[in-house]
Amino acid sequence: MKFLDQAKIYIRSGNGGGGAISFRREKFIEFGGPDGGDGGRGGDVWAECVEGLNTLIDYRYQQHFKAKTGGHGMGKNRHGAKGADAVLKVPAGTEILDEDGETVIADMTHVGQKVLLAKGGNGGFGNAYFTTSTNRAPRRANPGQEGEEHTLILRLKLIADAGLVGLPNAGKSTFLATVTAAKPKIADYPFTTLHPGLGVVRAYSREFVLADIPGLIEGASEGVGLGDRFLSHVERCRVLLHLVEGTSEDAGDAYRTVRHEIEAYGHGLADKTEIVALSKADALDEDTLKDQLKKLKKACGRKPYVVSSASGQGVQEVLQALLAVIDQVKAKDEPVDSQEEWHP
Repeated sequence: MKFLDQAKIYIRSGNGGGGAISFRREKFIEFGGPDGGDGGRGGDVWAECVEGLNTLIDYRYQQHFKAKTGGHGMGKNRHGAKGADAVLKVPAGTEILDEDGETVIADMTHVGQKVLLAKGGNGGFGNAYFTTSTNRAPRRANPGQEGEEHTLILRLKLIADAGLVGLPNAGKSTFLATVTAAKPKIADYPFTTLHPGLGVVRAYSREFVLADIPGLIEGASEGVGLGDRFLSHVERCRVLLHLVEGTSEDAGDAYRTVRHEIEAYGHGLADKTEIVALSKADALDEDTLKDQLKKLKKACGRKPYVVSSASGQGVQEVLQALLAVIDQVKAKDEPVDSQEEWHP
């Protein structure tokens, strides 16, 4: 399985090093006094967002991550070294959840982001720390503090500007292969796509990322077929392209089926801007095309686009519509600079 979008891991930060009990022993120095050093702090556990990764496959083979214990203190007031940190490298779009699977600890959305997951234990004090005016030779030291341990869930949500949704065999993978350099599996049977795919669309001197997910069928929200677990990968998209197969029995019913599953999924997916297109138009005669367009328009409440990935019909119009929505949402999301323009 090359694509892995969820993993359960166990992390533990390092224990602090213990303090030392030691006394200065030198010739001709009768009362050297205590010189036990402090222990070093245990290593931390960090999560870092890096580029070059688009799956959590690394966490399929290793689930336990432990930072190093801090060094113990020694005589001559030598302090222990800090334990080495453990760094978990994750792709952009990874959510880090608590063991309950609901509490979000961190959302890694951009490369370079770094989050502390578990803090290492403090080192213990050596006996030199406990010297007072009345206790000139303390014979006690502190042990290092225990590290933290947690069980976490990593969940990847692909970051894309636009997402493809539709029933199986609606032509999503073919559309992705037509407008990008991606090479998804394409065949004439349902559920050809078994895991999400990404492609970069280059059109009108612009670029945006398009995500393709496995098809939805009736009952997907209840686990039928591949279920709706892959819908999380289009949660971050700015616009959805809903492809409806023109060769289906009723394009309106096909649209309603997918729309119902999107609404049942929730997480704000139903509120996203949706562009509807009737696919595989090259396989329809003129009368059938008009009939399917009429049914689809009635179901979605607006005029759908007509697309054929094989012949290229309507593809550029759909890309223009996607770019327009992406620009509109980007402008809305960007913070407005409130500083007034300076004049001399």
